[in-house]
Amino acid sequence: MGARTLAYRAYQRVLRSGLAPSTLPRHVGVIIDGNRRWAKAYGTTTHDGHRAGADKVVEFLGWCDEVGVEVVTVWLLSTDNLSRASAELDALLEIIPDLVERLVETGRWHVNPVGRLDLLPAPVANRLKEVGEATAAIDGITVNLAIGYGGRQEIADAVRSLLAQHAERGTSLADLAEQLDVEHIAEHLYTSGQPDPDFVIRTSGEQRLSGFLLWQSAHSEYYFCEAYWPEFRKVDFLRALRAYSTRHRRFGS
Repeated sequence: MGARTLAYRAYQRVLRSGLAPSTLPRHVGVIIDGNRRWAKAYGTTTHDGHRAGADKVVEFLGWCDEVGVEVVTVWLLSTDNLSRASAELDALLEIIPDLVERLVETGRWHVNPVGRLDLLPAPVANRLKEVGEATAAIDGITVNLAIGYGGRQEIADAVRSLLAQHAERGTSLADLAEQLDVEHIAEHLYTSGQPDPDFVIRTSGEQRLSGFLLWQSAHSEYYFCEAYWPEFRKVDFLRALRAYSTRHRRFGS
């Protein structure tokens, strides 16, 4: 083992030892960005970039497990991505199911696909739904896999679900308007029943949310990392957690 590796591991231990459980987020959201740029930088294919990104998701979840994160939301495929060139989209729709199966095989996590699964090919959508049901009782991290996800679409779906529910009850629009509050809508979000994300990480140097968890992230802390997602390291994650632990959350005040 080289001196550089030993130094790197020692630095990890120092960062980890400085993180008190009380200062860590319960729910971490991650916008995985930079797969294609990583592939281009290393002279390989976009498919290889997305494959490397999938490998990093498995690794990242292990890190979250180690520090005691309860919920992780990983944005794998946006509704905008569904309009990409067919060759790249076909590759993603091959890689994502493989990733899901790898997560299931660990037996460690509740894998919870969220998004417009009806926009995906039927075999993929059906398998994702089966996985959500099959892993629901696992007492581990809840892993929300945002697939065919868009923040505005989620809010529209929540309102549509709320209206349909009250229509079945015979509630008039006037009565609904009178009693409606934010919690009623929150109950119909894809992440209903979960804590909102405390911390949102985005890789590749981009500093925007792009519609990720628009409703839920109202009071989240954000962290933008320069590394492309496939080269995001454990030490980068621990640095992010260190940054989070030093912040004083005001929750809008």
